[in-house]
Amino acid sequence: MSKSMRRRVAVTGVGLVNPFGGLDAQDFFSRLMRGESAVRAYTHPASPSPLIQPAGVCAGFDPETMLGRPLAAVTDRYSQLGVAAGFAAWDDAGLPREGGGSDEAGVSWATGVGGTLTFEKGYTDFYVHGKDRAHPLSVVLAMNNAAASHLAITLGLGSACLTYSVACASSAVSIGEGMRRILAGESDLVLAGGSEAPLSFSVMRAWEAMRVVAQGDETSAYRACRPFQKGRTGLVLGEGAAALVLEDWDRAEARGARIYCELAGYGQSCDHTHLVKPDASGQTRAIRLALREAGLAPDEIDYVNAHGTATREGDPAEIEALRQVFGEHASRLMVSATKSMHGHLLGATGAIEALIAVLAVHRGEVPPTAHLDEVADDCLGVRHVMGEGLRDVPVRAALSNSFAFGGSNAVLAFRAVA
Repeated sequence: MSKSMRRRVAVTGVGLVNPFGGLDAQDFFSRLMRGESAVRAYTHPASPSPLIQPAGVCAGFDPETMLGRPLAAVTDRYSQLGVAAGFAAWDDAGLPREGGGSDEAGVSWATGVGGTLTFEKGYTDFYVHGKDRAHPLSVVLAMNNAAASHLAITLGLGSACLTYSVACASSAVSIGEGMRRILAGESDLVLAGGSEAPLSFSVMRAWEAMRVVAQGDETSAYRACRPFQKGRTGLVLGEGAAALVLEDWDRAEARGARIYCELAGYGQSCDHTHLVKPDASGQTRAIRLALREAGLAPDEIDYVNAHGTATREGDPAEIEALRQVFGEHASRLMVSATKSMHGHLLGATGAIEALIAVLAVHRGEVPPTAHLDEVADDCLGVRHVMGEGLRDVPVRAALSNSFAFGGSNAVLAFRAVA
């Protein structure tokens, strides 16, 4: 296929379940613009010993209300969050749930830890309560492709139904690979995103043991995650899900769909240096690949939703990668890390941050890095958005960065509708 005949990919629907509560993506974005934080001190209800961590919790989420009792009964929480977000994106795209699917539409989903709550309950039943058998649906509740499968079944999507698990880059990969399927002519529409419910006792303890989790009590937890800040102390975990409806541009126009923006590029690379220590050169390769596929020059990018986890080594590596790619333009490049407000959703974080980048391009607004008031010396060189978000700014194109343990990097490039 010649470059002039290359398909284009439109983003026609957005949906999420987020720690602020509800499914309204526009309200979520408006809260981010005000610098609000959904992070709170979380006490694990089943903890055999005291465990209080700052976390982004979808406290008001009722799966029976969102999905109906039959579906809620056969799904792990990560699937429940994912199906609800997928439904919200589908509805936002103006697609009917009944009869709206087709064999040319598919699912591209992601999760990092999958049904960890189901596994933990099984272990607790065996080793704490002495039960002699597992729940009969344990396997189908916990499997990593459960969320994607339920979306395909309930919406009637007969094209490929795939699940990606690439640690914290998982859902950026799922969105990028969904785009590739449309560009290759394998699907006309892909429901892409990711979901995560990582607030099990074992997962929380495991992250705490790595000494990368920020601490905070009832009064300070909301500002525990401070990306790029001098004296930052680490990340906070969050749960939730986000989804984008990706559609062949001509198909979207033919049905009169609202187009938020174009998903124009996707870059993926591997650091191949260390299992957990990020490498700026690997991140640089992913950014440049995304720009090349999108046909965008570095100075055409106005905003980057940074991976920005607030860890000591992760933040400066990302800023160094941006300086290497963008050169003099880096000082004008608007950068923010929204994990400061919604937490780190692990395998779902790339999807929620891609959704934020989509709305930044569509609305011409850029959310801030909350709680950032003194940029660390090793994070200087870009235009950090601090305080409240920037309104009425040109966002011709935006990047969403996702960098993972294992050295996997994924970058998505979104371009405004011409």
